[in-house]
Amino acid sequence: MSELDDPRPHFRTIALIVGAAMFMEGLDSTVLATALPTMARELGVSAPSLSIALTSYLISLAIFIPVSGRIADRFGARTVFRSAIIVFLLGSIACALAPNVGFLVAARFFQGIGGALMIPVGRLVLMRSVEKRDLIQATSWVLIPAIVGPILGPALGGLIVTYLHWRWIFYINVPIGIVGITLVSLYIADTRGNVPEKTDFRGIILSSLSLGLLLFGLELISHRGKLLLALALLAVGAILGALYILHARRTADPILDISLMRLPTFGTSVIAGAITRITQGAHPFLLPLMMQLGFGMTAMQSGLMTLATAFGAIVAKPVAPFLLRRYGFRDTLLINGLFCSAGYAVCGLFRPGWPLPVMFGIMVIAGFFMSVQFTGYNTIAYDEIPPERMGNATSFYTTFQQLMLSIGICAGAAALQGAMAVRGHGTPQLLDFSVALWAVAIVSLSATIWNRRFSHEAGTEISGHTPRTWPARQVIKEPRGLGS
Repeated sequence: MSELDDPRPHFRTIALIVGAAMFMEGLDSTVLATALPTMARELGVSAPSLSIALTSYLISLAIFIPVSGRIADRFGARTVFRSAIIVFLLGSIACALAPNVGFLVAARFFQGIGGALMIPVGRLVLMRSVEKRDLIQATSWVLIPAIVGPILGPALGGLIVTYLHWRWIFYINVPIGIVGITLVSLYIADTRGNVPEKTDFRGIILSSLSLGLLLFGLELISHRGKLLLALALLAVGAILGALYILHARRTADPILDISLMRLPTFGTSVIAGAITRITQGAHPFLLPLMMQLGFGMTAMQSGLMTLATAFGAIVAKPVAPFLLRRYGFRDTLLINGLFCSAGYAVCGLFRPGWPLPVMFGIMVIAGFFMSVQFTGYNTIAYDEIPPERMGNATSFYTTFQQLMLSIGICAGAAALQGAMAVRGHGTPQLLDFSVALWAVAIVSLSATIWNRRFSHEAGTEISGHTPRTWPARQVIKEPRGLGS
């Protein structure tokens, strides 16, 4: 059958549909950051107390992401993906209409249910709908909106509260959601996977409570006077996580299948990607703060500056497949990872006297290398996953992805607080931000240890890369009698 006769939609169509959903989810995870003071004034509360609206969304993600793969396998990927967008859309409308903080928090939690299903099920749709030879390009198309959403969030939030009303932060999801529902109905196949006969209710409870408490505890670390409560939540979350691991080892079909970590490409990608995502999560938190508190920029100006990394991600889209095809996954992730860390470390040298175009250009380059890195991680992770385990793999991978991005924010805040404590500052200074940025860059640099564990043959079917083979060394013997 020729491509013209193939009834399946082009992989770019599927990738852009999935990417649009991820854009909505990523945008909403950060868009409230710059709008909280304005929202707090209208709702009659303090801005810190309103941060629970951010936390409730993250907790909802942590609770429902692990079960997303099973739900998609049972009810069909198209049905669940479309339903997730509908839930997210209804949650957005409820947030926009919220008359008080309690209603807003409940609406954000409901919205998070849709977001929790959209991310892994969208990735599952991509893996099941795209052939391996097109997977790198499809992943790079998805990665652009997925990266742009969280980066665009603070700038868009500042723009909306400055020129419109904060409720439009949620209304903008309505047209995107309607288009997404229509396209999913037209182009996404309703694929299903194998569903275990017995539901792992104990695993669902343990994993959901563990992830929810860990994320809530991490969120509270940065709140003044909440350290003891945060540590208690983290401790309980860690204990429940350990209990889940013991449970998963004794259960035939656990909700989060930790046996997937035994697959070399998946396990290495999860660990190396998790380490790198700490840096990726910390920078959208540290850079706007440094530009506002250290450079005197407004929230709008700092938000617009951070768009540079989104431009870098867009530039990387056509380049990433070429690099992976030319050099293979191992060498690309190994070398590009060094540039990744160096690009973000240079941001720690920024000072008010630097020309804005120079800083913007450096951030574009940093975003470029980071985009290439995650295109590699997000693709190679599924190289050895059989079709019947794809739902479990996407749930597992997305759970770790969300957790590590949240840990990145906390790591950036902890590094900043540590630098301030060592230097005896009550408020952060420029050098404190530099130390924090360098600290998280070192964290991503440590992923090099794991990148070296990828084999040279990893992902060759996906990338089309042909590993270079060296001829066997030949030993030439001299004829007898000719030697001295």
